[in-house]
Amino acid sequence: MTDNNSPKKEEKAPQNWLAIGIALGVAFGMIFGLLVFDNPALGLGVGIAIGVSFGVAMDNRKKS
Repeated sequence: MTDNNSPKKEEKAPQNWLAIGIALGVAFGMIFGLLVFDNPALGLGVGIAIGVSFGVAMDNRKKS
């Protein structure tokens, strides 16, 4: 027999914003790097940094 008074586990929503942020950051960073720096590697670093910060911010926004 199961105990109906036991606390239920809350299901977490999937957190996909970090992956989406990184993917968009890579894409826009490559374009940004080619247009501004004429070096896609520099733009890639900038894009990943912005994408990670965007993804973490969007993941934390849902928790509140």
